[in-house]
Amino acid sequence: QVQLGESGGGSVQAGGSLRLSCAASRSIFALNAMGWYRQSPGKQRELVAVRRSDGSTNYADSVKGRFTISRDIAKNTVYLQMNSLKPEDTAIYYCNALWASQNYWGQGTQVTVSS
Repeated sequence: QVQLGESGGGSVQAGGSLRLSCAASRSIFALNAMGWYRQSPGKQRELVAVRRSDGSTNYADSVKGRFTISRDIAKNTVYLQMNSLKPEDTAIYYCNALWASQNYWGQGTQVTVSS
């Protein structure tokens, strides 16, 4: 089992920045991948960024160059640094972990970007 807890969401004006954090209940070094997804009203949940155990990363085209996923193994925490935020980034952001072929989700944190 992996418990995930997100923090760092909030409201910001367009062009601003936020950093989301996701703390895991077990060593993230052992996880196959950790990532961030988001879901806005009326839309499906979509991948924002993922970091795999081999160090590779993937980003949604819409956030490339603006968002960065990183991790702190000592703190068992994954971060999503979000810069140059746009109103269309408004969504609930969910942390995800893949371990032993099981997906685990956090409770989500709201990000609201006003124009």
